[in-house]
Amino acid sequence: MPAEGVVSPIPVKVGDIATMRKSHPCGSFEWEVTRIGADIGLKCLKCARRVMLPREEFERRLKSLRDR
Repeated sequence: MPAEGVVSPIPVKVGDIATMRKSHPCGSFEWEVTRIGADIGLKCLKCARRVMLPREEFERRLKSLRDR
């Protein structure tokens, strides 16, 4: 049984499309998940910029997640 205040991570798979709460400077809200672990690798679907976010920050910024 998880301790109080501990939330289980959102199930994310490589290839999923993440819609974020704030847009990237290029104007896109959608990112492709390219790497899973303590950090989440993302690729912008409009400009192809790649970024790494700590899982905690990714889950805070995430609006929705869908399969490719």
